[in-house]
Amino acid sequence: MGEILKLQDVLEVVSALKAEGKTIVTTNGCFDILHAGHVRYLKNAKALGDALIVCLNSDASVKRLKGQDRPLNCEADRAEVISSLASVDYVVIFGEDTPSGVLERIKPDIHVKGGDYSEETLPEASVIKAHGGSVKFIPLVEGRSTTNIINKISKSD
Repeated sequence: MGEILKLQDVLEVVSALKAEGKTIVTTNGCFDILHAGHVRYLKNAKALGDALIVCLNSDASVKRLKGQDRPLNCEADRAEVISSLASVDYVVIFGEDTPSGVLERIKPDIHVKGGDYSEETLPEASVIKAHGGSVKFIPLVEGRSTTNIINKISKSD
């Protein structure tokens, strides 16, 4: 089970892990309603290194990105659910619209995003590459998305 940490605490953990030669993997997202696609994605991300840090969008940033009706679950609940997964080592909440600032400080070896992105469409890609890290893309599970789940629930009303 992972830990939910403040950025400063994550930075201390990362420093210690890097001193041991460990590979740091990061990913980010809203993770509003956890589904099988998220679980598979995070498991695959973890397999790329020694420690997986999930940078979780704050409630305010989810509202800006997804609209006033989101998130459905508050950041504390989303962090608790994500941190309970065996594949997740640490969760850090960030308030910006992109994780570029937090990733600039963490300096992961590998940053992972879903296959619906490319290096050209990923704002944080340049931050990762600037310190020698790499960006990897994991294919998404067809038909698995929070938006699809919300739409399905809305239609059942």
